Amino acid sequence: MTPRSLSSALILGALYAASAGAQGAPDGKQISTQGANGAPACMTCHGARGEGNPAGGFPQLAGMGGPYLEEQLEAMANGSRVSPIMAATAKALDPAQRKAVAEYYASLPSTVDTDKLAATAMHPVAPSDTGAWLATRGAWDKNVPACNQCHGPGGIGVGANFPVLAGQPAAYIAGQLRAWQQGQRPPGPLGLMPAVATRLSSAEIDAVSAYYAGLPKTADQLAAQANTTAGAKQ
Repeated sequence: MTPRSLSSALILGALYAASAGAQGAPDGKQISTQGANGAPACMTCHGARGEGNPAGGFPQLAGMGGPYLEEQLEAMANGSRVSPIMAATAKALDPAQRKAVAEYYASLPSTVDTDKLAATAMHPVAPSDTGAWLATRGAWDKNVPACNQCHGPGGIGVGANFPVLAGQPAAYIAGQLRAWQQGQRPPGPLGLMPAVATRLSSAEIDAVSAYYAGLPKTADQLAAQANTTAGAKQ
């Protein structure tokens, strides 16, 4: 074989290997839209854009941290996070597929307006508004910090470990808080969530869940009021 033909063979071999590797890599978008290994398409429950389904209690996934989503799928697959709906799907996907679909959803734009949501943290709330008070002030008499301290102003999410809360279905948020109460979810960073959840009453769980579920609408209303007030002053 001449040096030229050897070089051509090496190039062709490298291109073939790269193509084969690419074809063999899991496609997160395809898993989302078509499913895999007998598991249904993620979009069936979580929406075409990962926006979630409030009526069904299915959370939004778009814009979530990839490592966080991958960790949750692994927990549901190994049973440390109890999820009768998601367990079979998570188990059906292999680790590479779980990683791929997690990264796909992380790459999608968030379906919430983070600027408007963050601005709600500056809006005054009354102690009688239990959900808003817990979210923005906490309940320090029970050693419960404000949810926004970890999850960001307006519950927009912070980093890889603290997901977005704003706009998530109330039933989903409440269900997860109760899962922590019952030891059905891994404790997470510093074991914070079981400690917080066990100090909340059932009424407080429902109140703070409803608050975050309705926060995007509230944020739009507050922004519209601010614009009206600013226009009146001009």
